Amino acid sequence: MGMYTGRMPVGMLNDKQIRPTEYTKWRHAEERFARREKDQRIMAQLMESIPKKGLTDPIQLGISERYPTDVYVGDGHHRAVALMVLGVEEFPFHWYWINSGSVRWEREPFPYHVLGLAR
Repeated sequence: MGMYTGRMPVGMLNDKQIRPTEYTKWRHAEERFARREKDQRIMAQLMESIPKKGLTDPIQLGISERYPTDVYVGDGHHRAVALMVLGVEEFPFHWYWINSGSVRWEREPFPYHVLGLAR
């Protein structure tokens, strides 16, 4: 059995439920991507490919065992912003727990209760 791959509403990518790791708010990520040439190229590629092929590379979500309601994007910030801008409804993801300096990739379904959702 491999890494769990789920699908989640893009609306969960917000400043309260699934936050960006490297930015204070999602709008800060979007603003930075609009300013930097390298990020502009990445975003342009995603904006072209996602409507044609969908998102083929899952976004990586991390949850801290110390703060289990702290869910964030560990990898995939550009993909997340592109999905939001394009108005895509769902995204594929993998997820992992972080504990005492280690990461444990999960094979079990995502614990939606940490987002305040029943599943």
